[in-house]
Amino acid sequence: MAKGYRFIFLCVLCSILCTPLRAQVAQNRPYVDDKLFHFGFQLGVNFSSFFVTDSEQPIVNPITGQTEIYHAGVSSLLPGFHVGFVSDLRLCQYLNLRFCPGLQFSNRTLSYKTESGNPVQGTPGVYGSKIDILAIPVYLPLYLKWSAAREGNFRPYVIAGGGASFNVSRDREKPVVLNTTDYFCEVGFGVDLYFRWFKFCPEITYRIGFANQLYPSQGRMELAPQDVFYTDAISKLTSHCVCLTFNFE
Repeated sequence: MAKGYRFIFLCVLCSILCTPLRAQVAQNRPYVDDKLFHFGFQLGVNFSSFFVTDSEQPIVNPITGQTEIYHAGVSSLLPGFHVGFVSDLRLCQYLNLRFCPGLQFSNRTLSYKTESGNPVQGTPGVYGSKIDILAIPVYLPLYLKWSAAREGNFRPYVIAGGGASFNVSRDREKPVVLNTTDYFCEVGFGVDLYFRWFKFCPEITYRIGFANQLYPSQGRMELAPQDVFYTDAISKLTSHCVCLTFNFE
């Protein structure tokens, strides 16, 4: 009887030693990447900013009455958040086409200064040297996702694409108003992590816009005369953003 147990033990041991190491690692959802279509959702945080181009034109200071040249810049990066939907089309083993519409909430602060050092002040008690700009764009990006070979439950990838966004939050009474439409390109990288019931995919991307986001002051009847310089000091605003996104697929 003891010889029988020893024989069974040796057979089991040999089978274990002969099994490749990769086969010993249990793969979660081994066929999920073979689907032609799959869907998911996104949650994430973003840090949005502007590339600011000054107009360099002399403007009458609303407080001192003197002619000034104003300079504007983004004084701080405030975190925002975004939510979205994932739709993925498998093109081949390593390449996927993805459409990920979403809604983003972002806030930026523009600060102003003069060359002479005179005070910057618009409507008394309302607007000073800083203006907060809230934007809520609906973005419609299309990506190509290139993935490496899967190793166990880990698969890195890079992603690139572009699209359009449409700002649904415009307060026309603010001194600086953004245009509705923007066009952008985006690049980034991430990793697919395979769990038993879903695939978790954290990724980091950088998005840069091309359209001028500054809405001109001409024709804005609701804009107070002492606040016009906030817009006229700038000739161009283009957006850019770093996004940390968590995909659940």
